[in-house]
Amino acid sequence: MNAISIPRLTQMKAEQQKFAVLTAYDATFAQLAAEAGVEVLLVGDSLGMVLQGQDSTLPVTLEDMVYHTRAVAKGNARAAQPALVMTDLPFMSYGTLEQGLASARAVMQAGAHLIKIEGDDWLIPLIQRLAQQGVPVCAHLGLTPQAVNKLGGYKVQGRDDAKADAMLAHAIALAEAGADLLLLECVPSTLAERITQAVSIPVIGIGAGSATDAQVLVMHDMLGLNRGRVPKFVKNYMVNGNTVQDAFAQYTSEVKAGVFPAAEHGFSA
Repeated sequence: MNAISIPRLTQMKAEQQKFAVLTAYDATFAQLAAEAGVEVLLVGDSLGMVLQGQDSTLPVTLEDMVYHTRAVAKGNARAAQPALVMTDLPFMSYGTLEQGLASARAVMQAGAHLIKIEGDDWLIPLIQRLAQQGVPVCAHLGLTPQAVNKLGGYKVQGRDDAKADAMLAHAIALAEAGADLLLLECVPSTLAERITQAVSIPVIGIGAGSATDAQVLVMHDMLGLNRGRVPKFVKNYMVNGNTVQDAFAQYTSEVKAGVFPAAEHGFSA
């Protein structure tokens, strides 16, 4: 059994200890990240963009997620201190309760320790059923990439008062329904702080300021491998002669110390 667990992450939040999350898609990088002290490895549907060359996460299939989860789980298991493995359920794989349960079963049996799903209050019945079945859930709010066509692009969410209040209400409702973690993407730092303080479960941020309980980055971004437009919230750790191992260790250390993200990596309301 991993020393890193959902109760341990919740305890870390209560003790105001930050933890690090990083995407991983294969065995080698999963082991390196876990050995650098990363607490949670996210098998993200971002693999559609960074591995498959897609222009969004939408083409990613459940079979893709199962394959990469299995690889990450094997590499993670080789680390002296394994991390938790969190896997995205991909686009349209949890539109119904039955779909969601089947998709969660597939990735959990492949080696995930918890699943991540995008959405707000409509996720509540699925979260409740998954909780009954012993499946931990991270609910993803803010910029939800699977809804990019509905959102009109990759834009900061929750900047006006009404939308900020709605996101806060959704976060509280999801936590009360049984979500174990929240992930906030591209939301104003002040809103992320309000949400983090309002719920007892850990909150992971990406482009959400420094007040969240944890941070996540896409591995390829923090290794400086992104050849497109680099998001504002990204920091390149492959500098000054760093190896991959050095980059992972520095990222983890800076998250835990509250050094990353700095003010320039966040968004205002």
